[in-house]
Amino acid sequence: MGDGRTETGSAAETEAVGARLAERLGPGDVVIVSGEVGAGKTTLIRGAARALGVAEPVTSPTFTIGRRYTGGRLPISHLDLYRLEDLDGEDPALLDDYLGPDGVAFVEWPAAGADRLGRPPLEVRLAHAGEERRTIEIVE
Repeated sequence: MGDGRTETGSAAETEAVGARLAERLGPGDVVIVSGEVGAGKTTLIRGAARALGVAEPVTSPTFTIGRRYTGGRLPISHLDLYRLEDLDGEDPALLDDYLGPDGVAFVEWPAAGADRLGRPPLEVRLAHAGEERRTIEIVE
């Protein structure tokens, strides 16, 4: 995929970008997903999770910090750090539970955990482009 920008016009198209992204993910990969509220972060992650074989509902973990999905090609962790300004007051193992070498981790609102995300992650930036349209940029 390389550095690339694409535009989608529906949630289904945003999920399809996530599915294409999933094809190249392997154990230990971390994907940072950034964008304002409602930009489609969870929608993109849902598309990736479906492509990796997750059948259960994929929803934002805003109030739980993280969710795990198993049963697909790889274990998936979905973290949402929106409520955390930083991790200074948190248990150091908070992210470790989700960032294992055997699975893929998707991290929304990554600022709080930026220094703990391990190797350089793949970054996906989403932005509103009017009505249902979204601009999606993938940076390696």
